Amino acid sequence: MTISLDLIKKVREATGAGINDVKKALEEAGGNEEKAIEILRKQGQKIAAKKAERSANEGVIAFHQKGHKLAVVVLNCETDFVARNQDFLQAADEFAQKLLAISKEQFAQWAQDQIQNELIVKIGENIQLNKFDVIEGEVLGSYLHSNKKVAAVVVLSGGDDQLAKEAAMQAVAMNPLYLEPQDVPSEVIEKEKEIYLEQLKREGKPENMVEKILEGKLRKFYTEVCLLKQPYIKDDKMSIEKLLDGAEVKRFVRFSL
Repeated sequence: MTISLDLIKKVREATGAGINDVKKALEEAGGNEEKAIEILRKQGQKIAAKKAERSANEGVIAFHQKGHKLAVVVLNCETDFVARNQDFLQAADEFAQKLLAISKEQFAQWAQDQIQNELIVKIGENIQLNKFDVIEGEVLGSYLHSNKKVAAVVVLSGGDDQLAKEAAMQAVAMNPLYLEPQDVPSEVIEKEKEIYLEQLKREGKPENMVEKILEGKLRKFYTEVCLLKQPYIKDDKMSIEKLLDGAEVKRFVRFSL
């Protein structure tokens, strides 16, 4: 049977599948548009199974905020080329929007169906939903780096959204592992002390100075790994703790690919 170019174009736009695949599906469906799309979607599930073992280490992070709720989605693909593809970027944004509209449980199933039945057919790579979350707070700030591969969200008690955004920008730039010194696990501190003591021993520092030097080194360590103790990236004479001026960080989350 003869399949019109207009019908091929219509199905191709709906699925993102290649021309030959669309033509074959339409021929199999006897020219029925809906059946052809269903065939292509089923093929997408087969493609998903074939591609599932291929590594998907590239991708993007997408945010969508409405009021005091913000959805974060980390969507992975195989190549940086696809990560910059408009269809993939749009899909990540749509995922974030959808996450705010339904429950997390519903979203997980919806996202899996979309990936297997739509995205893999359209894009042709292994696509994986890496992480997703909904973060809530009266004072909510977020920052997504221009490459869409690193992001952070900060929830404050006190202050305003701009202040929270500044703290989120700090978290993206400096990658703090903890909020404040008391959050650092004791085993991590002990390991640092062990390293410093070995360094001081090699340097031949006097015994009566070791404890004071050790305290100084730990303070320096905290300025590297604790958000509140880090020097502010826009003014290194000011710590984030000082920048917040009494506002309390209730939660901070950093996402990266």
